[in-house]
Amino acid sequence: MAQPAYVQGTLDTLMSDPAAHSLADTTFVVLDLETTGGAADGGGVTEIGAVKVRGGEELGIFATLVNPGERIPAFITVLTGITDAMLAPAPPIESVLPSLLEFLRGAVLVAHNAPYDVGFLKAACARHGYQWPNPKVLDTAAVARRALTRDEVPNRKLSTLAQFFRSPVTPNHRALDDARATVDVLHGLFERLGSFKIHTLGDAIEFAKAVTPTQRRQRHLADGLPHVPGVYVFRSADDRALYVGTSKDIATRVRSYFTASEKRARISEMLGAATRVEAVECAHPLEAEVRELRLIAAHSPPYNRRSKHPDRVVWLKLTTEAWPRLSVVRKLADDGAAYLGPFSSRRTAELAAAGVYDALPLRQCAHTLSVRTPMPACALAELGRCPAPCEHRISVEDYAATAALPFRTAIHGDPEIVVASLMGRIEAMSQGRRYEEAAVLRSRLVALLRATVRMQRLAAITRLAEVVAARRDGVGGWEIVVVRHGRLAAAATSPPREHPRPTLDAARLTAETVLPGPGPVPAATAEETERILAWLERPDTRLVETSGDWVSPVRGAARFSTLLNRAEAAASGKDSAVRSSVTDRSDDARSLRL
Repeated sequence: MAQPAYVQGTLDTLMSDPAAHSLADTTFVVLDLETTGGAADGGGVTEIGAVKVRGGEELGIFATLVNPGERIPAFITVLTGITDAMLAPAPPIESVLPSLLEFLRGAVLVAHNAPYDVGFLKAACARHGYQWPNPKVLDTAAVARRALTRDEVPNRKLSTLAQFFRSPVTPNHRALDDARATVDVLHGLFERLGSFKIHTLGDAIEFAKAVTPTQRRQRHLADGLPHVPGVYVFRSADDRALYVGTSKDIATRVRSYFTASEKRARISEMLGAATRVEAVECAHPLEAEVRELRLIAAHSPPYNRRSKHPDRVVWLKLTTEAWPRLSVVRKLADDGAAYLGPFSSRRTAELAAAGVYDALPLRQCAHTLSVRTPMPACALAELGRCPAPCEHRISVEDYAATAALPFRTAIHGDPEIVVASLMGRIEAMSQGRRYEEAAVLRSRLVALLRATVRMQRLAAITRLAEVVAARRDGVGGWEIVVVRHGRLAAAATSPPREHPRPTLDAARLTAETVLPGPGPVPAATAEETERILAWLERPDTRLVETSGDWVSPVRGAARFSTLLNRAEAAASGKDSAVRSSVTDRSDDARSLRL
């Protein structure tokens, strides 16, 4: 075996993304194997030839025969000229692999029909306990299929391509000669790729994959974008926002839309209509997430499916009448009423309301009741499902104590009275084998409990006039946020090796003024506040200053999270899972007393 030659790369080269390297600056190992035939898990390697090149210059070669530990089929000997006698003194593959893997280290692996060669090498590493280095791989056959037309070459065989690119080496099914011919094909393909504006390794690898003509034509839209966290907006010719996204690295993320990994039909359609990409640089990923939500809400891009209409939420309102009732409303008001939500749909709100009606004696009619003049009761009163305040069967004070006050307590503090009532009914139905009815009650419990947990979390942060927090950014600096009434008011990143206090003070001075509102999420959408909460609750986040105590009820809805998770899991399962979940009531009963 010839000793390979090596070139020491610069520190900047070693630390940068290899996919962003220009083809001229990338080190390639062009490899070819000869084998006993068959699949990688059943055949053996008989010869390895590899050539290391960079910038058109040969840096080293690796060539050896390999004893496969088995006889060579006659047709392989006829094809390659390699005989059993030639291989008898050759080293086995387990002795060759360490030197070969060292030769491959830090380089891009190139082969003609690369999956075949890579498959044999990976199988050999697995059999003999070597870790496959998983290098980037460029397949010259795949590149040729996309770069050359049928009019130019009738097929993509190595011998055909070597002749087309006028290689001085004729492929002859010997590993080193075939590898050298592949080097000439590789360089010929690089010249051809220039006409497709392919100049980097990453672009060449993606070009070899099955990208659409639209992706190839529009890939220039990713040019010049910054490698920073932020938001990107695909815009049409009339400057309309088509799609809004976010990433820790805008340039890398936008480039991914023009690769074979992007297969969504709607995105392909969007790319065809886009004429430019606008980048909004952000201090850190949390600010990018929040700005994405706000831009989607402001522009309703046609190709964004989520978060397009954050204002389309509804709330359950306990009215301020003498005998209050539940009403589904779209907006919060500063009227002293109790609100539960937000709900993403009216159906979910009505499902939670049904759970309240199952647990508490709230009236379900929409009539305006007079404390002086009674009116006839409806059928629900006759069925015992309403205390009939319409007929003045219950006083205003008793109604408040038995219905209205427990509802307010459940949504703002401890929901046990509601949960216990529903769980008791579920248990009774399951014992009576009324599984379908029990499952309906369970879905109402899930809707009600999920909304209560969510609102109590939102209310805890929203009632605070200001929260200042920071976390390490991974490179020596600090990510800083200023949150006011649940809304991101300012974001900044302090530089490495500098005290973060000046940056923090500047962020507070320039932060948005946020006024409190009547409900748990008055200053921002629930989704924005939940993104902020997820960031604040990370174990590496430090609270710097708060304007008050950030607290939740001691016996609040969060203590039923395990019960909620179990109920949600059962609701998403099949009928057998439903029956099993509603019949095991002993564990649920114990959980209510935790």
